[in-house]
Amino acid sequence: MELDDRKKKILQAVICNYLETGEPVGSRTISKYTDLNLSSATIRNEMADLEEMGYILQPHTSAGRIPSDKGYRLYVDTMLEEKEREVVEMKEMLLERQDKMETLLKQVARVLAQNTQYATMISAPQPKRNRLKFIQLSRVDAHQLLAVIVIEGNVIKNNILAVDEELSDETLLKLNILLNTTLNGLSIDKINLEMITAMKQQAGIHSDIVSDVIDAVAEAIRSEEDLQIYTSGTNNIFRYPELADQQKASELINTFEEKQLLGELLRENREESEGTDIQVYIGEETSVQSMRDCSVVTAAYELGDGMKGTIGIIGPKRMDYDKVVATLRTIQSQLDVLYKDE
Repeated sequence: MELDDRKKKILQAVICNYLETGEPVGSRTISKYTDLNLSSATIRNEMADLEEMGYILQPHTSAGRIPSDKGYRLYVDTMLEEKEREVVEMKEMLLERQDKMETLLKQVARVLAQNTQYATMISAPQPKRNRLKFIQLSRVDAHQLLAVIVIEGNVIKNNILAVDEELSDETLLKLNILLNTTLNGLSIDKINLEMITAMKQQAGIHSDIVSDVIDAVAEAIRSEEDLQIYTSGTNNIFRYPELADQQKASELINTFEEKQLLGELLRENREESEGTDIQVYIGEETSVQSMRDCSVVTAAYELGDGMKGTIGIIGPKRMDYDKVVATLRTIQSQLDVLYKDE
């Protein structure tokens, strides 16, 4: 007899409830955990079939059942297949979104430079505070685990973790449940020592794996702090005599090419501006030495899901502020729509 969808859902409900409580599971409890709208009598009949097929056991004369090794095996195989499919789909979606976003932001920087005749920059959007969405541990071989870490913005990081001995499917399942139950939705600053200690205690002899996963999560979140910046219109600098001095122009162009200082400027702007206000830095007000003879006007933008970036326009102190601010206001209001329609 093959398992139909009804039996699979009932088996999954038995296993999930038993993992949570450690107590044998009865038909009345299952009726509350499934969306099948079945009577307790029908569920009892299905559970009897599952027991006959070897997927669940009745540890004593009570009506409650617990999963058998065969039941755990089906649950683990099904869960891993589903999670692997989710990760593959997420990776494909992420690559598609990244390509679309990169094309859009390059186009925005180019259009801004053409419209204003100044130099422009735009940072790729990032979550305001990266949070963990999902962790999946799976076996590579007897001495290696693959930790797939998904953080806010559907950014996926893969890490290989070394283990002393091969872990059983049940152990992997329990570790996955422990990690996701405790850490999902948290930013790195919310993962404290007390929480880590409690997780290690629950993991027992596998506490080192918990430590390795937390290190991998921290590394994944911190690596996303690196800004991707797109620039355009650098040659517009030479249009203005006060910036066309060979040394000044050379320093400005190097700043645009290397982008490290631009990243620091945009991070400062993001910290100073909680909303989407326009920020204007004139001369000495900017932290970038090569821009002390310039004005820098920045604006935050948002692409939904808490993903925020910054647009910047760099020109002489005598720039057309009205036009620049109006242009940035327009881009602010249109970027999210442009991204969704791209």
